Amino acid sequence: MDETLFELPPAEEGLHGQEGAGKPRLKQANREQLQMQPTHLDALLGEDHPARLVWDLVSQLDLSPLYEKIRAVEGHPGQNTIDPRILMALWLYATLEGVGSARALDRLCEEHHAYRWICGGVSVNYHTLADFRVEHGQVLDRMLTESVAALMAEGLVSLRQTAQDGLRLRAHAGHGSFQGRPSLERCREEAESHLRAMKQELESDPAVGSRRRQAAQERAGQERAARVREALKHLETLEKRQRKSHKKQSRLRAAKASTTDPEARLMRMADGGFRPGYNAQLAVDTETRLVMAVDVTNQVDQGQMAPMVSQLEKRYGHSPSQHLVDGGFVTMADLRAVSPPHGATTVYAPVPDRGPSTRHLHESHIPAILDWRARMQTPEAQGIYRQRASTVEWVQAMMRNRGLHQVCVRGRQKVKAVLLWFALLHNLLIARLLRQRAQAKVAVA
Repeated sequence: MDETLFELPPAEEGLHGQEGAGKPRLKQANREQLQMQPTHLDALLGEDHPARLVWDLVSQLDLSPLYEKIRAVEGHPGQNTIDPRILMALWLYATLEGVGSARALDRLCEEHHAYRWICGGVSVNYHTLADFRVEHGQVLDRMLTESVAALMAEGLVSLRQTAQDGLRLRAHAGHGSFQGRPSLERCREEAESHLRAMKQELESDPAVGSRRRQAAQERAGQERAARVREALKHLETLEKRQRKSHKKQSRLRAAKASTTDPEARLMRMADGGFRPGYNAQLAVDTETRLVMAVDVTNQVDQGQMAPMVSQLEKRYGHSPSQHLVDGGFVTMADLRAVSPPHGATTVYAPVPDRGPSTRHLHESHIPAILDWRARMQTPEAQGIYRQRASTVEWVQAMMRNRGLHQVCVRGRQKVKAVLLWFALLHNLLIARLLRQRAQAKVAVA
């Protein structure tokens, strides 16, 4: 006779008829249970986390121009300013992770351990992040030059051979925002009329609505009217260019400008379609793949070679010995400007097929054009030109992988500032690798 202290429940039939198999025991989520997690921000990231690498790179930069602009100083009233190193590191790490929105970065600073670690307890908002990204374009441009010049002084980089290419970026404007002169004139009248009505309403009854809301609406109206006026100015430039390039008035198409981003243009993208965009120009050192210079234009690649070579000379004191471009850059004026005897750069670019638009290149007897055509027939020149694809196009691919497809800012200077963030991050990573290789060679020797 079995004796038990307690009465056992009747045995249940197991799952799928298996004898002895009971109800599954599960670890279920309990999100209402209080937990004590004593920790500090530095323990949230591993020693080899990329955020630490970005912070170390920022610590090596000269940010004195940013500190000089800070008005809140010791001994005077004013709220403390966020350390520019924090904002610089946040945007560099966001660029590395493919984050291009100030609002998204603001959310990550509250939710993501890496961004919280960079902030170090300092509160940021998307207004501050958005302004910092585009307000310091000149400082970023100078940092790009100084960082490359430092590597040149260390003997790690030379300006012997560079490659140039254009990168089409989708603008922050819709296709429908492009209007002709009649529509732009009508938009300007409507915007100015709406702005006058808002001012009269605010002056007649100051208590109407919220003062903050009224001020925001008035500011938005002023910005709208300013964009329309700027679009009309750009429209005049486009019309003059069209009249100059077309001899017959009947062949002219109506020029259009965008009311959202007046500096943007309808451009052919990589997939063959036409959309509002900008043309980002990159000059890359073929030996190290460092970005040596950048520019943003709303024109095609044709005619952009000479300005880039001139920019390189202005930045580093001398022009490159060799410059690699594709056939879309080649013009007679640019070849004459950069090639000897006027310049000091040897151009490597494919000779285009004969056609009406390239007849002047084939029929010209200018020494620079003749030398270029004869040079590109040799296997040595063709081998040199093939380095362009593996250098500047590789850099463009890396920027694409980090999210450089469409910009969320308006205006050429702001788009250039965004491009400089990508170029600066790329160069900081390449510079770290170059210095590590140099130290390894010294240790082996």
